[in-house]
Amino acid sequence: MEISPPKKVSSGGKSFINEERFFNIIMVNFTSREIRDIIISMLVIAGAFAYVFKDINHGNFISLIPVALVAVGLGFVFHELAHKFMAVRYGFYAEYRLWVQGLILAIVTAALGFVFAAPGAVYIHGQHISKEENGKISIAGPLTNIALAIIFFVILLFAPYSPLLSLVCSLGFFVNSFLAFFNLLPVFMLDGAKVFKWNPLIWLVTIAVAFVMMAYPYIIAYMF
Repeated sequence: MEISPPKKVSSGGKSFINEERFFNIIMVNFTSREIRDIIISMLVIAGAFAYVFKDINHGNFISLIPVALVAVGLGFVFHELAHKFMAVRYGFYAEYRLWVQGLILAIVTAALGFVFAAPGAVYIHGQHISKEENGKISIAGPLTNIALAIIFFVILLFAPYSPLLSLVCSLGFFVNSFLAFFNLLPVFMLDGAKVFKWNPLIWLVTIAVAFVMMAYPYIIAYMF
C-alpha cells in the first residue's frame, strides 16, 4: 500500500482520474488498467507458485495453475483490494498498480525453487490521511488473509475429503496465514509498521493470531 499526492482533476463539474474507463463494482470504481493489472498479477503469481508446487507435489505445472490461483492468487489480490476498499470508505481515491520488477522477481525466485512475490500495491491519493485511518487501511489486508485462511481451514475440516480440495485448502490456509504474519511485521513499508504506529495492542493481537495460524501445521506435525 502506497500513499501518493492527489491526482484528481475537475473539468466542467465532472471529476475524472487519468481519463481512464471506470468499472463500478460494489460501489467502488475500477479502471480498465487496474483490472488488467489485477489479472496479470494473479496469473503471474499463480504460475510462479504452480511451478514450485509441481516439484513438491509431483504434479503437472498446467494443472496446478488453477490450484495456485485459488489458494495463492486470491490471497495476494484480496489483500490489496482490502486496502483499496477501506481507503475508498474513508473517501480517498485508491488504485491497484502492478509492479513489473516484483513480478519478475517472483518468476526468477520460482526458477530457484521458492517464491518471493511483490506483485503490486494499492496507491492511495488524498490530501491528509490520519494515523488512525492509515492504520485501519493497513490492517485491512492482513485481516483479509486471516479470514481467507480460516475459510480454507473450515472447508478442510468439514468438507467431504477430496485430494484436490485438500491440496487447495491446505495451501490456501498456510499461504494466507504466512501473508498475514509477514505483512504485519513492524518493518518500514509493510502494513505492520503503520498498524503498530496507530495501535500497538491491536497490532500485537493480530500478529499473534497470524503467527499461531502459520505455525499450526508445524505444531500438529511435531505433536503427532
